[in-house]
Amino acid sequence: MSQLPKALQGLSLPVIASPLFIISNPQMVIAQCKAGVVGSMPALNARPAAQLEDWLAEITETLAAHDRAHPDQPAAPFAINQIVHKSNDRLEHDMEVCARYRVPIVITSLGAREDVNQAVHSWGGVVLHDIINNKFAHKAVEKGADGLVAVAAGAGGHAGGKSPFALVQEIRQWFDGPLALSGAIASGGAVLAAQAMGADFGYIGSAFIATHEARASEEYKQAIVNGNSDDIVYSNLFTGVHGNYLAPSIRAAGLDPENLPESDPSKMNFGGASTKAWKDIWGCGQGIGTISAVTSVAERVAQLRSEYQAARTRLALG
Repeated sequence: MSQLPKALQGLSLPVIASPLFIISNPQMVIAQCKAGVVGSMPALNARPAAQLEDWLAEITETLAAHDRAHPDQPAAPFAINQIVHKSNDRLEHDMEVCARYRVPIVITSLGAREDVNQAVHSWGGVVLHDIINNKFAHKAVEKGADGLVAVAAGAGGHAGGKSPFALVQEIRQWFDGPLALSGAIASGGAVLAAQAMGADFGYIGSAFIATHEARASEEYKQAIVNGNSDDIVYSNLFTGVHGNYLAPSIRAAGLDPENLPESDPSKMNFGGASTKAWKDIWGCGQGIGTISAVTSVAERVAQLRSEYQAARTRLALG
């Protein structure tokens, strides 16, 4: 395992909750951190932009109060996701707000930026950059990222096509820093498997959509409970970047999930008014076959922890 920065040490479970566009909110982040895993949300979920200040104040103050009341079981740190692609015209504003609150972890997506990394380091924060292949991993580290999120095949939302076995082993040949693995991880056993491959953390998103705290429709949550990997469609039609989506939502939009046309990256827009790709076409990963009910975040993490310990015990006995 890696030599981890302080912000990533001491988690009760080696899990980073992935930032879910539209869905993640302060209530969810706080619940994840209190449960002992890194909670996260995209800065762009705060709309209008001024709301980000209120949300970061709520998160930091609530977690600080929790730590004072539970000194023996402090909350895990939280992370804010920044889309550093040129389409995000809020980046400068959102980074200034993150600086004021000294956000402990920043997860960057869609392009590595040396200036962004330096800014986070200036207040003592840690940068994790998500990548889909080894080439992008090299670029991210060269530009100053502290750690990587390897987004492998099967991850919800924007996802790569690489096997997690191939992606992790290639990265670990040269990089010994913090590494999280994303891609169909929705159980404690899968978290342990990610560690066995060489990752430090499981990066979990879809399992947290089916929670009470998630800002998702009940239909979306129930589709995850009812679905499995056969219901996941990989397409670039909706944002210009390949991602995994729930077939029932594609059908509800009047499209045939088995015959979707190709799109192009020029459609990519994360800061504008169009949120249809995530609001109506539901992102989801292939690991949802293990999700059998909508629960609280605390219950979901407790389930993951129980499964993780059971998997460790099975290996020890074997």
